[in-house]
Order: sequence, then C-alpha cells, then structure tokens
Amino acid sequence: MENNMLWENFLNVLKSKISSVSFDTWFKDTKLLKQDNCKLVIQVPMTFHKKFLNDTYYDLIDEIISGLTGNSYDLEFIVEEEVIEEEKKEKEEIKDLDLNFNSNLNPRYTFANFVIGESNRFAQTAAVAVAEQPGKIYNPLFIHGKSGLGKTHLMHAIGNYVKENSEKKVLYVTSEEFIADFIGINKKIENNYDVVDYFKQKYRNIDVLLIDDIQFLGSAEKTQAEFFHTFNTLYDSNKQIIISSDRSPDDLKLLEERLRTRFRWGLTVDIYPPNFELRCKILKDKMLGHEVASLVKEEVIEYIATNCENDVRHLEGAITRLYAYAAIMGPKEINLDFAVEALKDYIGKSIYITNNITKIQKAIADYYHITIDDLKSKKRNANISYPRQVAMYLCRMTTEETIVKIGLEFGNRDHSTVLHACDKITQELKINEELKKIIEEIKNNIVN
Repeated sequence: MENNMLWENFLNVLKSKISSVSFDTWFKDTKLLKQDNCKLVIQVPMTFHKKFLNDTYYDLIDEIISGLTGNSYDLEFIVEEEVIEEEKKEKEEIKDLDLNFNSNLNPRYTFANFVIGESNRFAQTAAVAVAEQPGKIYNPLFIHGKSGLGKTHLMHAIGNYVKENSEKKVLYVTSEEFIADFIGINKKIENNYDVVDYFKQKYRNIDVLLIDDIQFLGSAEKTQAEFFHTFNTLYDSNKQIIISSDRSPDDLKLLEERLRTRFRWGLTVDIYPPNFELRCKILKDKMLGHEVASLVKEEVIEYIATNCENDVRHLEGAITRLYAYAAIMGPKEINLDFAVEALKDYIGKSIYITNNITKIQKAIADYYHITIDDLKSKKRNANISYPRQVAMYLCRMTTEETIVKIGLEFGNRDHSTVLHACDKITQELKINEELKKIIEEIKNNIVN
C-alpha cells in the first residue's frame, strides 16, 4: 500500500476512535514519510508531539496499522528539522562518495602464514590454484566450514597473492557489507542513476570478487537478486568468484535455488576443526616472535591444544590471555601450573567462546517458553517482544557479531531496532535486580 493511501486510511479509522480535539491536536499535521518491512517513519510538527505520541498513542497506532496491513511495524516519530537534516546528510554522502577503489584486503593474511594440516590442506591447495590462475580454474571456489577455522584467512591470502602478482582488480567484502551497500544505495538513489552505476561498477568492474559469509544473504531477497546478476556478469566475463559460508551450498536453504546451483558450478571445499597436532602447530606459529615465547614449556602448548578444540580464534584468545597474565606476573618460566592459573576463567567456561546467536535464541526461547520462530517473527505482543529484546541485548553483549548480523538473525530487523532493544535492557538492568538474575541464569544455561 502506498504511503499516502495507508496514512489516509489510518487517519480515517483513527477519527472514529478518538475525540476530534485530540485528533486535531496530535494527528492533523502528521504524515507517513517512509515504510519498509519493519518500520514506519512518521513526521510530526513539534518535538513534544514525538514524546506524546510515543508515550500515549503508540499501541493504538500499531493496532490500526496492523489491521490495515496485516503487519506489525516499529514506529519512529521525527520532526521536519530532522527530515531536512537527514536529506542534507544523504546529499553530502552521495556528493562525497569515494570513487577510489579499495580492495578491503588485510595484508596480514597470506599463504605464507597459513598453518596447514589435514583438516584444511585441500582447501589451501585449491585456494593457491585459484590465486595462481584466477578465472581459469575452479570458478566459483566455494569454501565452507564453521566460524574461526581459517576461511577468511584463505580468502584474503588469495586476494593478496593476486594483487602482488598481477594488475587485476580484487575486491573483498562480507555479505553484510554487500547488503548494506545495496540497501544504502537504494535509499539514496531512487532516480539518481549515477549512484546506481557506481554500485554496479564497484561490484562488476573487477577481476576477482571475494564475498565472505554468504549465508547472511538468506533473509535479503532483493539483495539476492542483485547478487545473482552480479554473479552472472562476473562469471560470463571469466572473472574469479570466491565465496565462503558456514555451511555447504546444499544447506543454504534460505538462498534461492538458482544461486545455490551456481555455487556448485565450480569447486566446493570444506575446512574441518583442527586436530590436536594442527592445534599445536598453530599455537607455536602464533607464538613466534613474542618476547616471552621462549618461556613457554611444551606442556603448556599441549594443555591449550587439548582444551581449546573449537577453532583457531579460541587458540588465539588463550595465547593473548596467557601473555597478558605473564606481563603482569613476570614469571621466570611459563609452565603448566602457571598456564592453568592464567586460563582458569577462560578454558571451558567462557560464554564469549561457547556463544553464538543460535545458542542465545534457543536459551531465551527455552527460558520464556516460546519458540525461536517467535523471536524471528513480526509479533509485538509483550510475551514475545520483551524476550526478543533480551536476546538482542545478550547477542550484542556476549558475541562479536555486528548489529547488522544480529538484526538479520531476528527476522531481518534493522540496526536501529537492535540498538533500541540494547539501550532499553541496559537501562532496565540499572534498576531491575530480577532481570539481572534472569540474564545471569540464561548465561549459565548457555555455558553449561
């Protein structure tokens, strides 16, 4: 439904539910500025209108809009000055668009410092082959495996090798960045074809595209369509495409079949969690060059390798904590007893290691006796929306995931919704002791 028609219908229904004085005072000069899948932006005359409508009429507005559209939306009230300022800001952003190409590659990640073992040898060999002959072999190259096993390292290594050994243009992006680019451009451009062309040139006028964590494209249907066309353009021009994911193409159920089919056109390789031998090799490699590395006994390497089985990031975190503890305590040697003491709150107990968004959603759903689907739904009733806000808060506080990713995992909500939830729970924790106990209990449930 068009914005003007929706708001006109809303006002007609509203007139029958409130007095004419209230209507003229609070709603006569309002209008609907924007409407998307999750939010309505409503312009009001004055700042005091914002607060009053939010405090007094929010539920009624939501009820009427839901009845008219069949959907529930987050509501945002803004005044004309804010609209003007936002339009000015967007114009400046378009004017200042940096057309200088940036590959986004991290020079620290190379083939030389990628530690090879049986769990990643096939993926590493395929990555080297692609880097040496981009666009001519294994196109696309699809690398999958759980988080923290080296997929991103290999992708950057491919990009860095190509840049150093040719004049080819290389671009590395995460799927979240691709989505944000696409949404951001579409919000600004509508009829500005120069900016549309900029977007297409950025992603299609390149020789090698590396796109990380493609699974997050699953909840963005329009962006999937754009990526489909980008993929076709690059593939038909014999440009190299490298894709990573936490699951295989067959398991990307939220992606369109036509995309999954194309992902299978080339070579699919997986990376497994490192075995004990490889974990020891990784630890020794990560410790090289550190001033206290010579103090670390072999038994410490084996202790960490035995207890940090999840991924490479877990190993790196253990090293960082061990070295920090050594810097404070100044030991003559770092033996097993020292390591056990240094890592006692890290190994086997850390919510930051065992946590991910899915685990938090399950823990919240179990605690509040709802379903994960409820958390991802558009439902706004209190027994769903409040647990959803707690879940978003926990994801923000106890994982390293971005606000964009958290929003995507909760029914494709935008970043402002996630920030609002986090701010609300943060403020409530200052005065609500019961909520503090609940969150601690949920954290313990996740860890245990």
